[in-house]
Amino acid sequence: MKKTDRDQMDFATRVIHVGGEPDKETGAIMPPIYQTSTYVQSSPGKHKGYEYTRSHNPTRTRLEECIASLENAKHSLVTASGLSAEMLIMHAIPAGSTVICGDDVYGGTYRLFTTVFNSIHNFIFVNTTDIKLLEKTLKEHKAALLWLESPTNPLLKITDITKACAIAKKTKTKVVVDNTFMSPYFQNPLDLGADIVLHSMTKYINGHSDVIGGALMLNDADMYKKLWVLQNSIGPSQSPFDSWLVLRGIKTLAIRMEAHQKNAMKIAAWLEKHPKVERVVYPGLKSHPQHSIAKKQMKGFGGMITFFLKGDIKKCNKFLSTVKLFSLAESLGGVESLIEHPAIMTHASLPKKTREAIGLTDNLIRLSVGIENVEDLINDLEVAFAKV
Repeated sequence: MKKTDRDQMDFATRVIHVGGEPDKETGAIMPPIYQTSTYVQSSPGKHKGYEYTRSHNPTRTRLEECIASLENAKHSLVTASGLSAEMLIMHAIPAGSTVICGDDVYGGTYRLFTTVFNSIHNFIFVNTTDIKLLEKTLKEHKAALLWLESPTNPLLKITDITKACAIAKKTKTKVVVDNTFMSPYFQNPLDLGADIVLHSMTKYINGHSDVIGGALMLNDADMYKKLWVLQNSIGPSQSPFDSWLVLRGIKTLAIRMEAHQKNAMKIAAWLEKHPKVERVVYPGLKSHPQHSIAKKQMKGFGGMITFFLKGDIKKCNKFLSTVKLFSLAESLGGVESLIEHPAIMTHASLPKKTREAIGLTDNLIRLSVGIENVEDLINDLEVAFAKV
């Protein structure tokens, strides 16, 4: 398939056909899984492009072609997890680098930065939605990297990616955007000026809560080569079977994201009027502080909702223990609805003072809205509200 052909395809077509071409050998509409560790060479060093599956694998290549297309990127590599993708970036920058990171990020990212790479790099956490503060911080510190989540996890704060990237460019700071919450369907950070886009493919891209995986997309050939050499040397490559599962899940990404958003918008509006809810945070609501920015840089608002229950942690526990359709579990982005308590679960690695300073209080509840019937989901939440 020619590159020009891919460029002309709609997103919903690319998720199915880029990397999903029929098998050349047999014509099988579903390409086989190359579940192999090594490849026969006709003579030493002479092979068909593949030597060892840690380095390359045909099934993984298909996935990388597909996901690069979705983020309008020239290069992509997929990894064993989202955190292993983050690890590669941290190894790719010079030791002793300064990394400016959003103050509200995934708990695993915060833990990786503050307990593993804190002895190698210097990390500064700031509110990146405050563009003036961000500009001041970038000017004061010669940072190698600006790490953004937009929306953030779990407070769903929106950073103006275009403005942040323009400021970073002035200080020669590379920008990484974790685009997991939006998926390539609703947001494309490379088009907004970012240098690298990161995804936990565990979430929306796979969409079925049965795979762990990460991905990096970028246009810089030299940086891609550096990241690939690191991946090949360290070894956090995604297995052929997991790559095949993601290829299977990604085919429905477009229709799933539309369904997630439709349900989330209805539930967010319902929660906003509920007498037992203190506050709702959802980018699609006009009440969201950065709603106008969200409309400008995103094509939709996603399936994640954060709300604050009126009550203490005991009432939160009661609420969370009562829901049935919303499964109490970490992670997000699957077809099924999930609910969790960030302070105790996904963000427990953040010290309590740090959590409270950024607004991650004990009455905060995070929803990953699935694609079930929305009235059933609302009824499930209402039953739980009745218990508190």
